[in-house]
Amino acid sequence: MAATGADLRLVSERLILRRPVPSDAPAIAAAIADAEILRYLPLLPDPYTLADAERWIAEGGPYELIACRADDGVLVAAVGLRPKPDGKGEIGYWTHRSHRGQGYAAEAARRLIRYAHEILGIRRVTAAARPDNGASRRVLAKLGFARIGEETREYPSRGLTHVLDVYALDAPECGADPSLPSLPTILVAAVALVDADGRVLIARRPPGKSMAGLWEFPGGKVHDGETPEAALVRELKEELGIDTAGTCLAPFTFASHRYERFHLLMPLYLCRRWQGTPAPREGQELAWVKPMRLADYPMPPADVPLVAMLRDFL
Repeated sequence: MAATGADLRLVSERLILRRPVPSDAPAIAAAIADAEILRYLPLLPDPYTLADAERWIAEGGPYELIACRADDGVLVAAVGLRPKPDGKGEIGYWTHRSHRGQGYAAEAARRLIRYAHEILGIRRVTAAARPDNGASRRVLAKLGFARIGEETREYPSRGLTHVLDVYALDAPECGADPSLPSLPTILVAAVALVDADGRVLIARRPPGKSMAGLWEFPGGKVHDGETPEAALVRELKEELGIDTAGTCLAPFTFASHRYERFHLLMPLYLCRRWQGTPAPREGQELAWVKPMRLADYPMPPADVPLVAMLRDFL
């Protein structure tokens, strides 16, 4: 069953998307109390107060999420999806004034749209933007939306009427999406180290690296002419200071995931035998986690499907 409500947590390259909690109210109120946001979101009360943020948190829909940076938890944007009775859904978003121009709205919306297509079964996602909202229209163009018309909407709370451009994005059919540009494929090998208590070792990516703050299985890029097993033996020595052999690495499954700038192919191995005690050598944080608890740790999108498989196997 797909997670919804307070349980819904989506991860992208830089962001964690989640339902807001009461402690988020001050940051949300401060962000939305921005003339630029209120100008283009006339459904929101103006002025926007702490009480409004608290009310939204208490009454908001299951797919209205805030987007926080994975490395420091700072609120940078928000995105919401409203499913419709006809099987479609409408998306909306805003970006914190201090974090505009960094692609956060597009990244958050792209992740939620993927969830809508793949998990909720929504085949068409629509969006509406005022003709003078150039920033929103640029986000929609980046995501691949096409303009399909216009409509007039009334906003009685402010006594406003706006003519909006309407855009749509359809889910790709099975097979390759011809609209997506080709990307370089990167081969990365990863391993689930399993200790005598059945716990799995994961590492948190340190600040300064892409997807900083997210947890992942140890491993690294496979060099030219190198086998995945040899790469893991090398990476485990460099990252954790432990020794193992290729014969101790059992192929388990793999991940194939398209990121914004590359496509990742990542075989995952299981390993129960090594020499030495794993220790962080590259600024990462380590955690030994029971398989049933792995889902509590935010991971890069490519790693997330591996968690359920490990939980069921171990």
